[in-house]
Amino acid sequence: MSSVSKTSQRRLRHASGYIGLGMWAEADRELATIPAEEQGAEAVLAVRTDRHLEAKEWERLVAVAEELTRCHPTCEQGWIHRAFALRELQRIAEAKAVLLEAEPLHGRTSGVLHYNLACYHCLLGERPEARRRFRRACQMNPEWKESALQDSDLAALHAEIRRME
Repeated sequence: MSSVSKTSQRRLRHASGYIGLGMWAEADRELATIPAEEQGAEAVLAVRTDRHLEAKEWERLVAVAEELTRCHPTCEQGWIHRAFALRELQRIAEAKAVLLEAEPLHGRTSGVLHYNLACYHCLLGERPEARRRFRRACQMNPEWKESALQDSDLAALHAEIRRME
């Protein structure tokens, strides 16, 4: 949070606390007190994406996460949240396109990027690519194999996932 003042850092912590409690109006009030010149800071936009994610406000999340990815492309959260919101809006091909755009920046380090791409490929009926992405995600985080069996987005791969070592 170093790109914002100490006062704004405190406001962001308060807003995050309110978000965790589902107190949207209070979180919004805290965020509104941050000076205009700091509203585009990565930390501020990241908390705003968290707020819309937790409130399941998908259209707003798409807009704020798009601003986050445009202004701060190295912030993985913006890409992941934007794609997830598009997925929740049933815009699967767009969600996939967002993560493919993010892959050159985050593909080597982000297991969740590959996991979510596996989901989107699976939902689009692209099973070979879904399988490849899922294997890559599991190389980065083996624990996802177990949670994937509960993920309806990967239902078409569940039998294969059970057989994976």
